[in-house]
Amino acid sequence: MLMRKVPGFVPASPWGLRLPQKFLFLLFLSGLVTLCFGALFLLPHSSRLKRLFLAPRTQQPGLEVVAEIAGHAPAREQEPPPNPAPAAPAPGEDDPSSWASPRRRKGGLRRTRPTGPRVEATAARGNSIPASRPGDEGVPFRFDFNAFRSRLRHPVLGTRADESQEPQSQVRAQREKIKEMMQFAWQSYKRYAMGKNELRPLTKDGYEGNMFGGLSGATVIDSLDTLYLMELKEEFQEAKAWVEESFHLNVKLQEFCQSGEASLFEVNIRYIGGLLSAFYLTGEEVFRIKAIRLGEKLLPAFNTPTGIPKGVVSFKSGNWGWATAGSSSILAEFGSLHLEFLHLTELSGNQVFAEKVRNIRKVLRKIEKPFGLYPNFLSPVSGNWVQHHVSVGGLGDSFYEYLIKSWLMSGKTDMEAKNMYYEALEAIETYLLNVSPGGLTYIAEWRGGILDHKMGHLACFSGGMIALGAEDAKEEKRAHYRELAAQITKTCHESYARSDTKLGPEAFWFNSGREAVATQLSESYYILRPEVVESYMYLWRQTHNPIYREWGWEVVLALEKYCRTEAGFSGIQDVYSSTPNHDNKQQSFFLAETLKYLYLLFSEDDLLSLEDWVFNTEAHPLPVNHSDSSGRAWGRH
Repeated sequence: MLMRKVPGFVPASPWGLRLPQKFLFLLFLSGLVTLCFGALFLLPHSSRLKRLFLAPRTQQPGLEVVAEIAGHAPAREQEPPPNPAPAAPAPGEDDPSSWASPRRRKGGLRRTRPTGPRVEATAARGNSIPASRPGDEGVPFRFDFNAFRSRLRHPVLGTRADESQEPQSQVRAQREKIKEMMQFAWQSYKRYAMGKNELRPLTKDGYEGNMFGGLSGATVIDSLDTLYLMELKEEFQEAKAWVEESFHLNVKLQEFCQSGEASLFEVNIRYIGGLLSAFYLTGEEVFRIKAIRLGEKLLPAFNTPTGIPKGVVSFKSGNWGWATAGSSSILAEFGSLHLEFLHLTELSGNQVFAEKVRNIRKVLRKIEKPFGLYPNFLSPVSGNWVQHHVSVGGLGDSFYEYLIKSWLMSGKTDMEAKNMYYEALEAIETYLLNVSPGGLTYIAEWRGGILDHKMGHLACFSGGMIALGAEDAKEEKRAHYRELAAQITKTCHESYARSDTKLGPEAFWFNSGREAVATQLSESYYILRPEVVESYMYLWRQTHNPIYREWGWEVVLALEKYCRTEAGFSGIQDVYSSTPNHDNKQQSFFLAETLKYLYLLFSEDDLLSLEDWVFNTEAHPLPVNHSDSSGRAWGRH
């Protein structure tokens, strides 16, 4: 039937809709489609859907490593890339590539595919790895390892002496004995405690301790550079493999941390120092990346009103902030960050590390110091000294060490460090230095003007420190400081010579007619400490007086006789007993410091030459800045 056209009539659509209704329906439908596609591209977790519609983008090289160092590692696991090209060796040095793939003994550490993320260890390609620069996200930063090695003045592993010379053959045999001790200590640790922080040789198991906040493998990382310089190539590769496969910093905090709190000082000098030195010696990027990552984890410790960091870092809180335990910070702890943090800036391009430690200097320069002395405790809240206890031993020691070494490491441009060191040394000499009735020179402890006439084993590093700084003192003071260094080192040797074991006590006194001996059992123990042999090494290199090698060999023989056990080396509880009990602990610093300094004492001077390297307070070598420019970290103060 035909429809009439009458005024006001609108024909219906095929779906029974009039035209205005059809228009509104289409408008609604188009809006719905737009909303769906917008959600597809803008809502979180839509990346998989985007791949259905967008062509894949070519990723800019290095961006994954930038994300990794910034703390945002990709979730997926990556296959390891080809090994980087070996760095050019310093003149006269063996090619580092010879260390790349040694044959392993049967029963050696087996390399397995890790179960956790290992992006930080495997994303590296070549000798330069991008790292994020603050304020310049996504722009790759590259450290030129080859250029660094070319600026060293001596081969890292030194030159070889003429082996036909008879005097050298004896020294070589002594050096080989120390190398065997290191090999035995490492193999015992690997067999019974691999991955734990330290070995317990009597019970033949591992020990984690409570200083590291759940970090593991302190002995591995502390041993890396010692294994390298002793040319224990297979053992070094075992340690490196553990770092690559088991030392993870990007897992969940609740899985990563056990006790939750760690010593900022110990993590810095052992872990960061060990990783930095391993990188500078080998060019292996895994060490650089992990050092930077760990350094970033420590930065919240500086979030205090003064910028003086708390001594304890809380890893368990979820934000890596500082813990609330304790009300003051310790001079030796916040004063022993400078060397490592400057190198973190040098290797990352991130100025925040250098800025943090420069601020510490700024606070210390402004604060009034009693008689020019630095007390051991400072409030990180008020910036005031908490009590007037001054010591060059425990609580204060490495602060002074890092002043003179900052001056040397900067290529002698850090005038602030130089001035602070010599000013502090003059105050120490004026108020703390004493000579006993028996003619022994020692550095006492100062408590608000009253002296404790004792010296700790930790203070015995000071002979080496004073010898190291003598060259750059005022001309009229140089000979005096060399003699002072020798006298303090002689006193520390006497603390060894006057014990039954020929090993030194933890502390020794000068009173009641007794000199250089402990007066109570609680101070009579020896825990494999390095400070005395450290001074022997520095005095040997300064003077080549054979007495220091004689004294060093006495220590080797005593360690073998009293500290070596079936399954490693152990400290002893009483140095005045000819049959001492063991403390069942092979300290990680025994491998990092004691054996390293003994090995250097019986080596040529150009093995880790003091022209090229300074040692952090855990004996990890860090390079002197030989760059023509001031560099990213060093500056001129």
